[in-house]
Amino acid sequence: MIYPTLFHVYSNSIDTYSDRPAFSLYEGETVTYGIFAQRVESVQSFLLSAGLQKGDKVALLSTNMPNWNVCYFAAVSLGMVIVPILPDFSGEAISSILEHSGSKALCVSDKLYAKIPHEAREKMELVIRTVSLTVIGGKKMHAEGVPAERSVPEPNDLAAIIYTSGTTSSPKGVMLSHKALCNQLHMVQTLIEVFPEDVFLSILPLSHTYECSLGMLYPFMEGASVVYLGVPPTPTSMLPALKSVQPTFMLTVPLIMEKIYTRQIFARFTSNKVMKILYKVRFIRRMLHRIAGKRLYHTFGGRMRFFGIGGSKLNRATEKFLRDARFPYSIGYGLTETAPLIAGAVHPDTYLQSTGRVMKGIEIRLQDMDPKTGVGEIQVKTPCVMDGYYMNPEADKEAFTDDGWFRTRDLGKMDKTGRIFIKGRLSNMIVGSTGENIYPEDIESILNQHELVTESLVLQKEGKLVALVYLQDLKDDLREQISEVYNDIMNYVNSKVGKMSRISGIHEHENEFEKTPTLKIKRYLYTDILKRKNK
Repeated sequence: MIYPTLFHVYSNSIDTYSDRPAFSLYEGETVTYGIFAQRVESVQSFLLSAGLQKGDKVALLSTNMPNWNVCYFAAVSLGMVIVPILPDFSGEAISSILEHSGSKALCVSDKLYAKIPHEAREKMELVIRTVSLTVIGGKKMHAEGVPAERSVPEPNDLAAIIYTSGTTSSPKGVMLSHKALCNQLHMVQTLIEVFPEDVFLSILPLSHTYECSLGMLYPFMEGASVVYLGVPPTPTSMLPALKSVQPTFMLTVPLIMEKIYTRQIFARFTSNKVMKILYKVRFIRRMLHRIAGKRLYHTFGGRMRFFGIGGSKLNRATEKFLRDARFPYSIGYGLTETAPLIAGAVHPDTYLQSTGRVMKGIEIRLQDMDPKTGVGEIQVKTPCVMDGYYMNPEADKEAFTDDGWFRTRDLGKMDKTGRIFIKGRLSNMIVGSTGENIYPEDIESILNQHELVTESLVLQKEGKLVALVYLQDLKDDLREQISEVYNDIMNYVNSKVGKMSRISGIHEHENEFEKTPTLKIKRYLYTDILKRKNK
């Protein structure tokens, strides 16, 4: 069933699953669907008493907690527009978003309240503390007039404006309608079913569409429960939660699983010369991976049936491990602008380095395809596409083709069965000296498989490819032979790529690269860094 609006999703779940647990905080409170409804009513009364009406903007700046969802549904089920703000944004960026969106109310958690400039807080009609759901400020804090009338949204009404951080420097407000989000929920149903007995462990920010749509709206629609970790996802914080919660569903990003593989699995199996030799033998490596996979499945609670990975491309070596291990990983591809999923593959139907086939109801084409490689820009027509960028008509023109296709600006190709293979971002593609297209993400994926490389970026300098690498915890003896280390890394990657994709130099980056909330490197910050090196 396709619900017409999020109001209908909300109403049905509250009526159907009243006594079931909806959301909880690990080692904290559990909120049933019935209690959730009471809290939504309370926040709605604050909003209406302050005079907010259908179409007014309500900003939401909070860490993950059940009351984040309360504020979300309180706004959208009244036809107001929710404006989720990523907690990692600076105070200046938050202030700019509040101003640009025209938000009249702000729901904010305690730690993030201090980030908001005083002038921005003073402009709000209402400020609600998410932890306690109490009014703590705003011009209408003590409003005693006649409350605004309740409204019910229509399918084409705007539901959310999501300001992306992405890997580019300028955030843009993506406008998603009720219809787009509800169509997305129906599409996800065709990919993987969720049942009331399912338990999600949530570790990604709710202010990102990936977690909000698939990890909050979808389980809520189906009567399942979601547990929020409540702290950043590190091995120390996640392990006891996994053991206690025993989730059946998790959504994550590639970097989390890549770190588990590199630092625990690969490091253990290459800890000495004998193990290194044995690990290079394919059938032995598969056997070791299978053993490690059983342990990993148990570590993740022993009930996992959907471990979703999205947000960026998964490292090839890590995916090979997951396949050998028979770990129930699934892959998705999408963008905030498409609410988000465009394609997906669910275990056991995943295929190495593919993001799966396009979702039912979506059309796809590859524009300006390279006849030699079959790679072109992925463009789609989807009922989940955004209405545009808020108050940014110039960006809208760039986002859509003249014949109405949405430009993902991702480069990809498709095989005969319709599987999609992402090659990288159009803006990242490097044109080689003889005109060939080079995809730095492919080279970085190989670089990151080297035992000493934690993260990397491949950039062009004076017509040649060079790699910027972060080498974590490099031992003193290797640090003394750093030139040899660089040569080893360079020889490693160049032996595995084509002639035109070989790198000519290695430069070390002393710290982890700065990342987006979905742990993609903010590439734009480093495009000029090599020009400043060695000056």
